[in-house]
Amino acid sequence: MTQSTETPASRPDTIRITADSAEREATRGRGFKLGLAAAVVLLLGAAAAIATAVNPGEKPTASAAAAGTPAPQLRLGYFGNVTHAPALVGVQNGLVADALKAAGTDTMATQVFNAGPAAIEALNAGAIDAAYVGPNPAINSFVKSNGQSIAVIAGAAAGGAQLVVRPEITSPDQLRGKVLATPQLGGTQDVALRAYLASKGLATTPNGGGDVTVNPTENAQTLKLFQDGKLDGAWLPEPWASRLVLQAGAKVLVDEKDLWDGTGTGKPGLFPTTVLIVNRTFAAEHPQTVEALLKGHVAAVDWLSRASAAEKASTVNAGLKAASGSELPADVIERALANITFTTDPLAGAYPKLLHDGVTAGVTKEADLTGLFDLHWLEEATR
Repeated sequence: MTQSTETPASRPDTIRITADSAEREATRGRGFKLGLAAAVVLLLGAAAAIATAVNPGEKPTASAAAAGTPAPQLRLGYFGNVTHAPALVGVQNGLVADALKAAGTDTMATQVFNAGPAAIEALNAGAIDAAYVGPNPAINSFVKSNGQSIAVIAGAAAGGAQLVVRPEITSPDQLRGKVLATPQLGGTQDVALRAYLASKGLATTPNGGGDVTVNPTENAQTLKLFQDGKLDGAWLPEPWASRLVLQAGAKVLVDEKDLWDGTGTGKPGLFPTTVLIVNRTFAAEHPQTVEALLKGHVAAVDWLSRASAAEKASTVNAGLKAASGSELPADVIERALANITFTTDPLAGAYPKLLHDGVTAGVTKEADLTGLFDLHWLEEATR
């Protein structure tokens, strides 16, 4: 497998899928195949159950292989975050490339983003075909397009987001008049912060006004601004929450898992942080490629569920270096990974609250989310 040397931020890196599967197999080990077989049996039932719960009365679409053709290339977007570890592992270990090759897709191009709204913009513009994003940007795109733009086809990660602040801030009341950051306006952490502040009687506006100033800021810049004393805190995904705590002296004021009591999901403390979405037009034209992408994704999640802490840290760090040019210190990646649950379950029951929070934050409108999930792709991928 060859990959261009241009930086991920400049343009998609093209990965030509070649017959080097045996070499990668030796590198990552053969154990994932046995674990994947067991995961397939469990996921078949889980996917069908979730799909029924989200869209009652709807039946899965006919077999994806019945129409369309494999795409010659898949263009995949994701972030250089630990919450996107399934993408990092899937690309780094060749799991996605192997699955695509078997389905007749010869190349894969990857592009790294800072936050969900930018990835959604690229997806809707036709610059990429599928992406790992947070749930709120996916909701926003679905609502704005009247359900025509994207479909959520699997979960990827749950948990791993925190509001970290200066040590002297010990209660939400002390946030009045402060300056906080999020990765991007309308992103999942941005919505979570604004909704939380509203629940405490603190108003915000999308343009930075209100009782608390919320400045959408690129994650690496957030770290520097906090270190320089120009920010009072930030609501961030991993590894950035851990970086501010361990490298800049921040403290956790709110761990988002404490705000989710299991209503709608039956899983207290779990909330969707990263999901896998696909452009609906691309999916209709190239269902075999979408199914292959999901096979690679399922294999990556399975690997993350079984790998040792050291294996996960090493592989995710390698993926981060390829995506963003640098690895994380051992203590940072250990803390970050401990805060995340990797799962293909999109936690669909959480989406009514996510939509409500987006409306509260002023970045989306009330809507019917029926049709947002197309989980028959997950069923096909695990069959």
